[in-house]
Amino acid sequence: QVQLVESGGGLVQPGGSLRLSCAASGMTFSRYAMAWYRQAPGKQRELVAGITSGSHTINYEDSVKGRFTISRDNAKNTLYLQMNSLKPEDTAVYYCNKALLGSDLRLKEANFGSWGQGTQVTVSS
Repeated sequence: QVQLVESGGGLVQPGGSLRLSCAASGMTFSRYAMAWYRQAPGKQRELVAGITSGSHTINYEDSVKGRFTISRDNAKNTLYLQMNSLKPEDTAVYYCNKALLGSDLRLKEANFGSWGQGTQVTVSS
């Protein structure tokens, strides 16, 4: 059974930084493209950053480009998201899950059939 455990969220002031981690188990992590998703209150879940299995292709949603950095450590079965210059509009619950690489080399939303509990990120002064 796939397990995804997100951590690292918290309350931070605008302009601050956080580093999220996602510990994956129950599957061969290194085989899958992965992504960070977020869902703000009253909004649909969106893919904010994706990375292929070997880290050769990385995509970001436009609003986070230049501020967020996705990375992975296949030896540790862990996905990371470094978030800098945080803004109030980044406030959301952040989740990790798999992604699919399209023919346009864009990573698209997918999932393992379930989601972790997510980690809350709140950006507020």
